[in-house]
Amino acid sequence: MPPIVCWFRSLTAYVLLALYIGIVGPPALAVAFLSGRAGHVVALGRFGARAVRRLLGLRLAVSGLEHVVGGRPTLYCINHRSNVDVVAFEALFPRCPRLRGLYKAELGKVPVLGRAMRLVGFVPVDRANRTSAIASVDAAAARLAAGDSFLIAPEGTRARGGEMLPFKKGGFVMAIKAQAPVVPVALLGTAEAMPRGRFWVRPGVVGVEVGEPIPTAGMTLDDRDRLMATVRERLQRMLRARGAPDADPRNRA
Repeated sequence: MPPIVCWFRSLTAYVLLALYIGIVGPPALAVAFLSGRAGHVVALGRFGARAVRRLLGLRLAVSGLEHVVGGRPTLYCINHRSNVDVVAFEALFPRCPRLRGLYKAELGKVPVLGRAMRLVGFVPVDRANRTSAIASVDAAAARLAAGDSFLIAPEGTRARGGEMLPFKKGGFVMAIKAQAPVVPVALLGTAEAMPRGRFWVRPGVVGVEVGEPIPTAGMTLDDRDRLMATVRERLQRMLRARGAPDADPRNRA
């Protein structure tokens, strides 16, 4: 598909998403505040995300869903190459309805969207403020212990090219504190669809492969580096099996 067509298609999807959030969001939030329930906010968010993905021409190819156990709090770790990586939520959510995530604190300033994310249990992280970031990790760990699951990108930011960036320790601290298993989730095709720095999305297939859980039962915080290395190696092995550039050992940070 020619880039100009992809550009126009992407712009149309973004405009429709903004209108959807602006029209549907305020009354949904009002009902949530009055009723004390936010299930409908999650449902509306899922519907909007799925509609935008289809408008952008992205198709999901998901494997390994047998490793998703919705009734057990779990930390899911993805390789981060693109803004399109958020499709991992859609892939996992049917089997893990209590799936939540961490998000950059700056997104909390976006009208309606920021308030909605906080309301449904997403946790903001201010990486520029270490004290605040530690408090966010503790808050997410408490939610894990209470039964929620989390999807995180341990690299912290999107990688350029084929390299995998160094992992941040916060997510693994969360998992150990909650004694929750960690599941690697390999994403393929997202960088091709929308590499970092590009506005528009190229239609195509995004692969989502869910790996086997890595238990943390009995681990202490002294084990966080070992857990982090294990998850990284497992994720790279999954990518290597699919021929992804992230898996090239020469690209290891």
